[in-house]
Amino acid sequence: MQPLLEETVEPVPDALRVHLEQWVGAWPPDRPLTVVGNPRRARPGWDGRVAPVAGVVTAAGSAVVGLPPDVAAQVPPHLTLDELLAALPALIGTPGVVMRGVFRWSTAPTPGPDDGVWLPARDPRVPPWLHPFGGDVLVALDDDGRYAAGVGLKRHDRSGHEIAVGTAEHARGRGLARRLVAQAARRVLAGGAVPTYLHDPRNVASARAATAAGFPDRGWQVVGFFPQPPG
Repeated sequence: MQPLLEETVEPVPDALRVHLEQWVGAWPPDRPLTVVGNPRRARPGWDGRVAPVAGVVTAAGSAVVGLPPDVAAQVPPHLTLDELLAALPALIGTPGVVMRGVFRWSTAPTPGPDDGVWLPARDPRVPPWLHPFGGDVLVALDDDGRYAAGVGLKRHDRSGHEIAVGTAEHARGRGLARRLVAQAARRVLAGGAVPTYLHDPRNVASARAATAAGFPDRGWQVVGFFPQPPG
């Protein structure tokens, strides 16, 4: 009898497993492609928008992809992951962009100084790109109080918080991104969740910051779909 794929999937922290069970819809994968009808894919997420696709692919190539239940019911059996991704616009019924990125997490962020301060997202010193994250955001300020870099947390659920980071052009090259990512990750872990970090594989700067902050590239991927806005 051939062993299930789940026996070869890298063990993950309990908080990450719980997060993936909720965010994707099931974990671990027990076949090359598991398609799950996940009601959360039909409801607004952390930013109030619906993200109809959430999937994670392990280094071994096995994947779980969560879709709205009515969409999952239309998926033909025995599709490969590439075939599913190609079929997503037709299945969902709208044009859009299929995304395939790097999926990272950390249980041991890089130690270092706390360069940022946690401020309410609507604090006047916080730039607009951080406003949608809500709650508190992590911001590094220059000596004159000007914004230099910041981190927002996508609080997908109690067990998984995704880190997003941005650095002002005038402050690049100082290592602020990696230090803020590590600082934010320490806070997430202290709260009992696991920090995740997603990025485009072509974004070399983001990859370097993640690795330096203690988020190794384990060969895992994330897949998603961004519907095209009307007009």
